[in-house]
Amino acid sequence: MTSASHMHTTTEPDAVAARLRASAEALGFDAFGVARLGGGVQAERLAAFLAAGRHGDMDWMETTADRRGDPLALWPEAKSAVIVGMSYAPSTDPMEALTDTGRGAISVYARGKDYHEILKPKLKQLAGEVVATTGGDVKVFVDTAPLMEKPLAALAGIGWQGKHTNLVSRVHGSWLFLGAILTTADLLPDAAEVDRCGSCRRCLDVCPTAAFPAPYQLDARRCLAYLSIEHKGQIAREFRAPMGNRIYGCDDCLAVCPWNKFAAVAREMRFAARAETDNPPLRDLLKLDDAAFRARFAGTPVKRTGRDRFVRNVLVAAGNSADVTLRDDVRALLDDASPLVRGMAVWAFSRLATGEEFGLECVRRMAVEPDENVRAEWMMETM
Repeated sequence: MTSASHMHTTTEPDAVAARLRASAEALGFDAFGVARLGGGVQAERLAAFLAAGRHGDMDWMETTADRRGDPLALWPEAKSAVIVGMSYAPSTDPMEALTDTGRGAISVYARGKDYHEILKPKLKQLAGEVVATTGGDVKVFVDTAPLMEKPLAALAGIGWQGKHTNLVSRVHGSWLFLGAILTTADLLPDAAEVDRCGSCRRCLDVCPTAAFPAPYQLDARRCLAYLSIEHKGQIAREFRAPMGNRIYGCDDCLAVCPWNKFAAVAREMRFAARAETDNPPLRDLLKLDDAAFRARFAGTPVKRTGRDRFVRNVLVAAGNSADVTLRDDVRALLDDASPLVRGMAVWAFSRLATGEEFGLECVRRMAVEPDENVRAEWMMETM
């Protein structure tokens, strides 16, 4: 979050909006809209989500709830929000990656350069235009502060929150990164977008873990994107098989949205997949130590999860692959320094080894395993 202010010459509201829209387009943003602030932004919906515990162990959502529910709690002097979007629409169907079980499926948004690094410099430039044009103070947000960008983007006419709770655009489908500029300037607001989901429920029906208790409601504790990225513990047993080969995130509910047919592939391929993240072989990923993990995923969102959680996910994929040639790579991770990795290696090994092999390893390792959770994994597989 950054702020700035500057002297200016007042111009007509329509001209100000047109100038800012043109600047946003010149900077490479694919969507632009203005929302007037006042009153909470889905504060009640957020409160219900938190009260039900659907945020899982994302404790930061609870501690910032007051500010997250109302932008004016973040900055009482703000009057308007400038919302911009940048498309990361993929060139191929992400669902195709789920069929190649010997490779890991990484969410489209995380296959290229970290979007924060691309959006934030451009957003700061646009904020400078807001200051120069209006004289108002500004603060810039790219998914790093307790600001609910999606409902603001709906108010600004960029799209609507679909039944999968993500933003849907008539022009860009479900593939938009969002950035926000709050300003003390009183800008001419755009008309809010209306919900155009109709009776469609493809996003709800495709979810492999039934993470949507109802349309427009998400239980993060069942969401594979949350479980593979944010969740710090073991993947619960009921979600391991449905996880398939998804090793970072899950695009299913986004990928099946029918509005995607209108989305052109992202301009200039700004978020194009790198070789390291484009459905990499599980065999390579099982061998990653911390240094190799950091080197391989430097500059991508994947790096933020850390090596241990990532390899935990890869082990789930290996266990689901039915590829017995991965057995020795999985077996090596039974000796990993991380209990998180060792525990999931037990499950993966149980899926790839013969009963005799597993039994011998179990006897040998239960005699020396210090971690209760890892011991519990061995016990579960021998029951």
